[in-house]
Amino acid sequence: MATVECRNIRKCYGELEVIRDFNLSIQDHEFVVFLGPSGCGKSTLLRMVAGLEDITGGDLLIGGARMNDRDPGDRGIAMVFQNYALYPHMTVRHNITFGLERTGVGKAEIERRLTPVVDALGLAIYLDRKPVELSGGQQQRVAIARAMIKTPEVFLFDEPLSNLDAKLRGHLRVEIARLHKTLKSTSIYVTHDQLEAMTLADRIVLMNQGRIEQMGTPEEIYSRPATLFAAGFIGTPNMNFMQFEVEGGALRDGLIHLPAPAGAQGQVTLGIRPGSVEVLPDAAEGSLPALVERDEFHGETRLVSLRCGTHSLMASVPAHMALQEGQELHIRLPEDKLHYFDTQTGQRLD
Repeated sequence: MATVECRNIRKCYGELEVIRDFNLSIQDHEFVVFLGPSGCGKSTLLRMVAGLEDITGGDLLIGGARMNDRDPGDRGIAMVFQNYALYPHMTVRHNITFGLERTGVGKAEIERRLTPVVDALGLAIYLDRKPVELSGGQQQRVAIARAMIKTPEVFLFDEPLSNLDAKLRGHLRVEIARLHKTLKSTSIYVTHDQLEAMTLADRIVLMNQGRIEQMGTPEEIYSRPATLFAAGFIGTPNMNFMQFEVEGGALRDGLIHLPAPAGAQGQVTLGIRPGSVEVLPDAAEGSLPALVERDEFHGETRLVSLRCGTHSLMASVPAHMALQEGQELHIRLPEDKLHYFDTQTGQRLD
């Protein structure tokens, strides 16, 4: 397989700059996920790697070779699209092998490659069917098989699971992870779904407005988000945020009193994940009074909406802890679970 390197990559449409000074090195065999909201530039960046979009500025290297002016077919890549992109008049077999046939690969070699690919993806019994006879999940498997049979240097996935239902997404997510390990491939995967990113990635590249917001392992970004954007985008349910003015080295609002991070000035945004909020039946040391506004049953857990002074926040509690709207209780915000951000810049403070 191969390394992929982006050096000061830029993409402009006229005067509109959608990717700016993008720098990234992807190691051989690494699975990197470009994660971010719609319009952040992740799919545009992937298409530049594939050669489907021109690069306005900077250099793209695959395996150490500059690719800016090379055709897509000369880059050693294979791409799996969101919409499958299968030929409706061709059988599954022909859809998978068509690219090899066009490049003059012999029939014996095609068959040698085809058998392990369709076996790995459970497609052997569908080889003579047309795409219209397949489910969405089966069609996406065909698209993955078409990419695999090319034995590319780099696999590119552009939101491949977004058209599938939740159950199928889960199954195919596991299959993609298994195939990546089996093939020892270099893979770049684009998604807006944080669950896909957290479960598949060796490293997540979180993007926002055409630039890298934060880069790291799923554990690093979840445990220590570098910005307010990262803290709000990663994690389900969403992180709670509360704003405070720094007064005398502390965060105060009449009810809550916490030490401010060193050097903090002006306004600070405090973050805590719902699973870190401790819900207590009675007052205890360091606890705060709170009022239950809503209690949602989520199976093994409940998501509770709380009012604590002037702040609204969510807490995730075990399902057996049934609470009533209007119930008064106490909560504790463990200091080792708190995240501090500069409200104006959005940057992490601690």
